[in-house]
Amino acid sequence: MIRVIINGACGRMGRLIIRGIAQQADMALAGAIEYPEHPQIGSDAGVVAGIGEVGVAITSELSDVLESADVVIEFSKPEATLQHLRQVVDADKAMIIATTGFNPDELATLEGLASQIRCVMAPNMSLGVNVMIQALELIAKALGDDYNIEVIEAHHNHKADSPSGTALRLAETVAAALGRDLAEVGVYGRHGIIGPRPQHQIGIHAIRGGDIAGDHTVLFATEGEQLSVVHRAHSPEAFAKGAIRAARWVVDAPKGLHDVSEVLFENHQ
Repeated sequence: MIRVIINGACGRMGRLIIRGIAQQADMALAGAIEYPEHPQIGSDAGVVAGIGEVGVAITSELSDVLESADVVIEFSKPEATLQHLRQVVDADKAMIIATTGFNPDELATLEGLASQIRCVMAPNMSLGVNVMIQALELIAKALGDDYNIEVIEAHHNHKADSPSGTALRLAETVAAALGRDLAEVGVYGRHGIIGPRPQHQIGIHAIRGGDIAGDHTVLFATEGEQLSVVHRAHSPEAFAKGAIRAARWVVDAPKGLHDVSEVLFENHQ
């Protein structure tokens, strides 16, 4: 039995993962974590997730339940994720990190810590998005420098970070495929008299509204034609399923920081 802790248990993704774990014959919920002031601290995690009592109370202290677990799934904020990761490293447990919004220094710290344990990290756990990433590398190389590239993402009005981690990953993928540095060619929205578009520029744009689960479009445009690659998440359930699949895979993985593509494609060969 794989024993799982959820960090960010009362959020949209946390509740979906709790429900998903309850449906797995080989998994059990070992802990549910939220920030100390959360109003649901002490409540049964299953009740909060809408499936009835599961006998696991929501707590603010990862250390209280970590020893009894095999893997931690993290859907929270960067600062909390790094704090939890340090504890997971000390306990030599496995971890799935789906948190986004890290700055470069935080990301460097995270990568150094995560390499010491069995860890999967990805801004998006969906199979479709990870197929999209693989396809974009091939498309960008085939089309070359003659096409202007724009990345457009849309999410619900509660999303904290912008642009999304997935949009950044898509932009990084096409930039690398074309031998460009996104830090040099990336432009985040446009306003005012900006003049002609530099050929190698990659535009990244964020839309926020309503309950949009997550839309990502990569547009390749040139004289006479355009090609769009689109992924649309109709609900966050696809991300929860991917995180659960990754948790099952990572407990037997070699130590090191793994990409979610290793999980998703290996399981679909």
